[in-house]
Amino acid sequence: MYNKDISLYNRREIQKIDPSSIAFDIDGVVADTMSLFIDIAREEFGIDKVRYEDITSYSLEECLDIEKETIAIIVQKLLDGNYSTPLRPIQDAPGVLSKLGKQSGSLLFITARPYPGPIVEWLMENLTLEISGVEVITTGSFDAKAEILSRRGITHFVEDRLETCHLIDEKGIVPILFRQPWNRSNNRFFEVGAWRELEKLIQFK
Repeated sequence: MYNKDISLYNRREIQKIDPSSIAFDIDGVVADTMSLFIDIAREEFGIDKVRYEDITSYSLEECLDIEKETIAIIVQKLLDGNYSTPLRPIQDAPGVLSKLGKQSGSLLFITARPYPGPIVEWLMENLTLEISGVEVITTGSFDAKAEILSRRGITHFVEDRLETCHLIDEKGIVPILFRQPWNRSNNRFFEVGAWRELEKLIQFK
């Protein structure tokens, strides 16, 4: 996991969060998708020069010395589940989410993936919850998240893409930025770097 001194960045104060009013992105927040990207690049394409810290932009072609066509192929494999190396969860995400789901009765995930692919099954494999308590909305667009969150009455959203945080902030929803190498531009959002840190923000019974 990427760690950096959070004191370098401005942080908003945040109140304890109602478990029923928070929702989550998946890739880069719950699923360690960028590590899987690196694994696929190495194992299937012989590209062994990429480090996690090198991914300094969500637009991979802007920060990685990999052909655009190869990046597109790897991303498609990620979406389709066409890989042999396992997709791992971000540390402590399954435990905190399972605890949250058991208290609130449901979990809402909103992802810019264009279609669910294998990600719902992956979530259920990692969470100790019934499938009826897990909802995944795929938007196909980063820009569509804010409107959905607003309609659903969500007050807080955990996201790793800085640009999306700005969009949901404009809708009056509080973004919680999950620190990653690709969102290190100076910002005014509340940030967390680990799931145990996020857990402390939620009003558990």
